[in-house]
Amino acid sequence: MTDLSTVPLSVLDLAPISQGMDAATAFHNTLDLARHAEALGYHRYWLAEHHNMPGIASAATVVLIGQVAAATERIRVGSGGVMLPNHAPLVVAEQFGTLEALYPGRIDLGIGRAPGTDQRTALALRGSAAALAAREFPQQLTELIDYFEPDETRAVRAPVAEGRRPPVWLLGSSGFSAQLAGMLGLPFSFAHHFSARSTESALRTYRQAFRPSATLAEPRVLLGVAVICAETDERARWLAGPSELAFLSLRHGRPIPLPSPEDAAAYPYTELDREFLAERASSSVVGSPKIVRTELERLLADTGADELVVTTMVHDHADRRRSYELLAGLTR
Repeated sequence: MTDLSTVPLSVLDLAPISQGMDAATAFHNTLDLARHAEALGYHRYWLAEHHNMPGIASAATVVLIGQVAAATERIRVGSGGVMLPNHAPLVVAEQFGTLEALYPGRIDLGIGRAPGTDQRTALALRGSAAALAAREFPQQLTELIDYFEPDETRAVRAPVAEGRRPPVWLLGSSGFSAQLAGMLGLPFSFAHHFSARSTESALRTYRQAFRPSATLAEPRVLLGVAVICAETDERARWLAGPSELAFLSLRHGRPIPLPSPEDAAAYPYTELDREFLAERASSSVVGSPKIVRTELERLLADTGADELVVTTMVHDHADRRRSYELLAGLTR
């Protein structure tokens, strides 16, 4: 079984908004957690992109990346990820070229193809129904990467980005993204916390499809995992209640801020609700440090992942800080 201390650990932050909190507080918590994660020795700090969700403040991802990079000194900062179909490739290249110029050697560009929201909001972001189709994604990704290469013959250029290409990661939760990442010779970040059943098959597809590129000689896998760590198993399960109820509400089409553990415990779950949450719980790692270590090392052994990026969604910021503290302690 792979020793947890042998792989880099990173943070995936959605800037959660808890019940009774506003976005400004969520952003303050993000900056605090980023500084804390850097002090704890985490390798990367990635910000997500979600829209029209009352429980998630990470919508203007590039703005948050700049703020986190400015508030820290060493930790890598990036997107987990930018949902490329929501944006013009030229604009993304200019944004990340600017970030790389300001914080050289510290920026990651993680790219995804999901909308990061519902279909109506995706339409508002993209401006047309035709833009909702995913079939243009490989061309969009290639166009984006090309903007980082100097080319005086190109009619449209991104001078601020030329020669400033940050590491580009392809994010995904399916075989499509896995195969594309392999074919392009890109590092691949798989959302195990979204699609645990597909993890092993997607990683197999990625490794089989991988072709070495100018930036990557061998496959590299970063696995996204939902983790809640507390001093006891009982405490961790109590803290997990809000994220379970928030995800259930999202599934029912009624996204909500993260409720309190008390409200989550008092919710009148149906039998179908409990079956759904039990299945989802199988993709999360919740427990005391001993349980978390065992589960994460088993996951590493099963997947051969090179890195882990951890998302922790709990109601209170102090509990989130403590979860990352306990997790970092397992690597020493």
